[in-house]
Amino acid sequence: MSKQDSPTPAGESGSHGAAVSNAVTPSRRAPRWWIRLLIYVLLGIAVWFALALLLQRPVLFPRHMIPSELISQQPPHDAEVIWIDTEQGRVEAWFLPGRGVSDAEPGPVVLYAHGNQEVMDPYADILAPYREMGMSLMLLEYRGYGRSEGSPSQKRITADFIQFHDKLLERDDVDPDRLVYHGFSLGGAALAQLARHHPPRAMILASTFTSVRRMAAERLVPPFLVRDPFDTLAVVRTLECPILIRHGREDEMVSFRHAERLYEAADDARLIATDGDHQSLLAGDGFDEIERFLKESGVLQ
Repeated sequence: MSKQDSPTPAGESGSHGAAVSNAVTPSRRAPRWWIRLLIYVLLGIAVWFALALLLQRPVLFPRHMIPSELISQQPPHDAEVIWIDTEQGRVEAWFLPGRGVSDAEPGPVVLYAHGNQEVMDPYADILAPYREMGMSLMLLEYRGYGRSEGSPSQKRITADFIQFHDKLLERDDVDPDRLVYHGFSLGGAALAQLARHHPPRAMILASTFTSVRRMAAERLVPPFLVRDPFDTLAVVRTLECPILIRHGREDEMVSFRHAERLYEAADDARLIATDGDHQSLLAGDGFDEIERFLKESGVLQ
C-alpha cells in the first residue's frame, strides 16, 4: 500500500486538520493588542514632537498677543531712535539720556530687554528712575516686535543686540566701562547671550529662566527639540560681574527654582525674592535696591 493510499490515523482526519489550520491562520495574521497599542503610542509621540517643532516659536515669541495700544505712534520727545539694518529688514532701539549726561560728562547706560509678550515702548516711562539716577537708557527691540521687521530667534536677537552694543560704544556720552544689562524674563535670557560676547559691568535678571530647554522639560517637551535654547545658566557660570536676581516666589510661569539655580551658579550674585508672581515685576519697582546694587557694583559713583 502506498503512502497515498494509507489510512489516516484515528483522530487525524483531513477535515479536522483543515479546521485546525483555519483556526490558527487568522490569529497569526491579526496583530496582537500590545502591537496596536505601541503603534498608537508612537503615533501620539510623533504628533507631539511635530507640534512642539511647529509651535515652539509662536509660543516663545507670541507677538500676535501683544495689544496694539502698547505700540507708540511716536517715540518720547527726548528719545533718539536708532535703527540697524539686518537681512530681514530694520530693527529699532531707543536711546534716552540720563540726567547730567553729555559728551563732556559721559555716563553709565542700562541696556533693557523686555519679556516675550511686550514691546519696548512703555519702558521709557517705567524705567525713568534710571535716568534720574544719572544713567542713560537704551531700550532694545526684537525682530518682528513693534515697528521692527523680520522674525525673532536666538541667533537673530543675539546678532542684533551685538550691533546695538557696538553702536552704543561709538557714542561720546557713554562710559563703556559702566554698562548694565537689565532684562525681564526672556529679556534676561537674551541679554545673557549678549553677555557671552560682551560682559557688562553689572547685570540684573528679573523673572528670568535658566534655559528654554529646562522650561520645555518642565512641560513634557523633549529638550532636544528646542530650537532657541537661550541658556542663561551656562552664561551666568562664566560671568565675573555682580548679578542681581529678582524673582517672585509665586511665579507659576518661571518657577522660583530657576532663580535659585542662577544664584547658585553665579560667582557674585544677590537673590531678592518678592511676594508676587511672574507679572508682578513688570511694574518696574524695586529701584531702591537696584540703586544700592549699582552703587556697590561701582556703576554709580
